[in-house]
Amino acid sequence: MSAIEMPGRLPIWQRLLFAIPLFGWMAKDAAHAKGEDWGYTAAAIFSMWGCSALLFGLPGLYIPAVMMVPVMFLILILISRG
Repeated sequence: MSAIEMPGRLPIWQRLLFAIPLFGWMAKDAAHAKGEDWGYTAAAIFSMWGCSALLFGLPGLYIPAVMMVPVMFLILILISRG
């Protein structure tokens, strides 16, 4: 018995994403998380962001934020469409 109940057959893009050693494991946990696991997922994302700032300096801090701009535009467009 596994800790995460997975569906029988996943789409190819999910199988490829989940096959990436470190990021895929966190993505699998986030995709199939229970209600109490979202806090841990958010903490892991912010910890990775902090580690990139420590490793790469200032670009590691602001480049992930700049990369989220198209995502936020898409979310705003989806919200405005109803």
